[in-house]
Formats: sequence, C-alpha cells, structure tokens
Amino acid sequence: MHVDLYQGLEDAIVAGDTDASVVGRKIVLPSSFTGGPRNMMQHYQDVTAICRTIGTPNFFITFTCNPNWPKISQELQRLLGQHMEDMPDIIARIFRMKHT
Repeated sequence: MHVDLYQGLEDAIVAGDTDASVVGRKIVLPSSFTGGPRNMMQHYQDVTAICRTIGTPNFFITFTCNPNWPKISQELQRLLGQHMEDMPDIIARIFRMKHT
C-alpha cells in the first residue's frame, strides 16, 4: 500500500485552495510547552500574583550553568556550526533539566 505524504496538499490545490493561510490545521501550543507564548504568559501571571501577594522583590538572583557540561556539548555538536551563545534555548532547557 502506497501512502502519498502530500495527498492533502495535492487535494487542496486541485480544489482551488491556493491561499496557504486557509490550508492545513491550526495548532495551539499548551502552556506546558516551554518557551511558547502561553507558557511565557503563565510565568508572567505567576510572577505578578506573587508580587501582589508578598510585595516586590528585594533581590534579583541569577543562576549560571557551566557551558562545558557534557549534555550541552553533545547538543551543540549535533547542531554543526553552532556555539553556546547562539543557542540560549538549549542552555536554558538543559539547566532546567538538571535543576528541577
């Protein structure tokens, strides 16, 4: 049995749907998708609720990670030509994996 991967696209073109904005499905990412707009809004709302309840923070604490962690090196080697400073999303994701 042969399955044509582009059958849906071909059907849309044959039907005259040449405007790409009406072809396909809209996918809404849940707030659990790290880095998505709903996730960022949820974090913002959490922070404002905390500040409203206990007041504004007195200190701003930052955390750093070692860019030479093996997992970071593995991911950057997989993405040829990329450097640690080019991929802050990978660094943040690995940091969260290690500290949650």
